[in-house]
Amino acid sequence: MTDPQRLILVRALHTAIYVIMASAVLLVLYAGATGATGPWLWPALGLVAIEVVVFAGSGMKCPLTVIVARYSGERPQVSDTFFPERCTRHTLRVFGPLIVLGLMLLAIRWAL
Repeated sequence: MTDPQRLILVRALHTAIYVIMASAVLLVLYAGATGATGPWLWPALGLVAIEVVVFAGSGMKCPLTVIVARYSGERPQVSDTFFPERCTRHTLRVFGPLIVLGLMLLAIRWAL
């Protein structure tokens, strides 16, 4: 497999993970805001917990970004997902507070 093929594979995987994780964060936020629960809440909370551990363990950076950089070669401006870079540039600044808010709302609901 060539580096360009590996790059496509890693970017596709990263894009899929991004969509799944964003969905999990939004589900946790939704559950906290509305009180809705279902069989989807615990898997979403588990995914969010894994994401927090991975980011914290990687110095608050996604470990897949390093892999994309390795395979991008002479193209340093390659985004690490198939989304435009301007959409993913502020991922931590957007989703970090949403995770905290969702978990706080859930904790308040469960405490009452």
